[in-house]
Amino acid sequence: MKIVLLSMPDVAPLILHEAAIHMPNLGIASVGANIDPGHEVYLIDLIRKRRRVRAYLTRTLGRIRPDVVGLSTMTWQYDTCVRIIRLVKSLLPHAVVVIGGYHATLMYEEIAASPEAAWIDCIVRGEGEETFRRLINALDGRDAMAAIPSLSYKQNGAFVHNDRADLADLSRLKPPIRDSRRLTWGYHLLNSKVEVMETSRGCTRSCNFCSIRHMYGKSFRTFPISRVLADIDDIYHRRGTRWIFISDDNLVLVPKRVMALCDAIIERGYRGLNLVVQADCLSMSRNEEMVAKMARAGMRSIFLGIENVSRKNLETANKGDIVEASRRAVALCHKYGIMVVGGLVVGFPDDAEADLVENLRYMKSLDVDALYCQILTPYPKTGIRESLLAAGLVTNDRDYRWYNGMWANVRTRNLGAEQLQYLFWYHKQRVLGWWEPSERVQRGGKLWTAIWRFAFRPVARYFFDRKLRKIGWEGWYREDMAYLKGINRFDDLNSPEAAMNAPGR
Repeated sequence: MKIVLLSMPDVAPLILHEAAIHMPNLGIASVGANIDPGHEVYLIDLIRKRRRVRAYLTRTLGRIRPDVVGLSTMTWQYDTCVRIIRLVKSLLPHAVVVIGGYHATLMYEEIAASPEAAWIDCIVRGEGEETFRRLINALDGRDAMAAIPSLSYKQNGAFVHNDRADLADLSRLKPPIRDSRRLTWGYHLLNSKVEVMETSRGCTRSCNFCSIRHMYGKSFRTFPISRVLADIDDIYHRRGTRWIFISDDNLVLVPKRVMALCDAIIERGYRGLNLVVQADCLSMSRNEEMVAKMARAGMRSIFLGIENVSRKNLETANKGDIVEASRRAVALCHKYGIMVVGGLVVGFPDDAEADLVENLRYMKSLDVDALYCQILTPYPKTGIRESLLAAGLVTNDRDYRWYNGMWANVRTRNLGAEQLQYLFWYHKQRVLGWWEPSERVQRGGKLWTAIWRFAFRPVARYFFDRKLRKIGWEGWYREDMAYLKGINRFDDLNSPEAAMNAPGR
């Protein structure tokens, strides 16, 4: 059988411009790699075809004529996913359309009852490797859909939802696809090539704004270190790539394991290896030896979920009192030359304007190298969503296009949703000002940071100040929001007529 797996083109530029970071989708790469031999598998990361989605898919799917098309989608990408499904069915009426990923896992019952269910043939819930492998075998006459855990499929025109599968044995999974079966290319982190891998799955923390437990439960499982090293070898030697994003939800839950992994990487002697990881502040703050080894192993940048300076807000998020731990974690990372991307979330029930300012000043005082600023989002099936709904604080409970952290879908007891949106944007400009690359960032990218500091920023600031005098902060805000609202529109997917005028056609 011919199988095409797609990831969505939607982006959320919470740190940098939407064109600055394009990474391959690890989920479809792993699912594709674990299909049994004898099938043709192709991967398409539509993040690399954002300007001509319809034209590219029309041409590529017409050439391949796949029997099965699988689509992986996050909640905020689902509207685009539905439009692509409609296009796929118009091009390939007899192809089997399968959706998976976080949104399919969280909302499979709602999807099965929706109008778009008419175009969807199967839903893969949770980890997809084994379920999708068996689904392909069933479509090929070598398995039975009714016997496949975590599969939703149609019977007499209505969806049947099989029981949930056990979590995967990670030691049995094959390495992800990174070869010519991947039809899109050009993945980058600023001006460097980048690839994605994982060393573990899951997180045992109890943050109630996170959807991860619906995918993995409250579990933490690790890949064998030998498999991790084989993945790095593939990226480093065969793909010639020196930057790797490790997608683990929380790499550092077991410090002894992290140190063993670091020792193995150090012993391997990779030169110029740069790893980007995600970690929690408590584990980082309590394990200086681990932080030191992470730096020696090539971990150049770490995302830390600092979240908020308010102890009350941290309690609301089930984060615990991590304010001092966050400060120490950042200090330890900087001590060993590791860049920190600090995660900030605002829009908690009692937030007022002063709280937004306090949080931004706190993050600035930590001297983090970059900020990942989000407005609290009531993601489906999360604990925070239920409490916000009960309090009447959710202002958008169903248009999931805006559920990517950039938009105010909630109000607080002191601020309306539009006030929250504007004031957070305004104070980011006023408190944080123009970005100044730290010494750590400059060491990692001397050329582009020099261009930013001495060429682009002065010119941009001149035009910014000039425009600000003309239209004011509110005018600038309206222009900025209009631009951001348009980055994931993909008008060429709306109708064949619109497609004829789309870029790249």
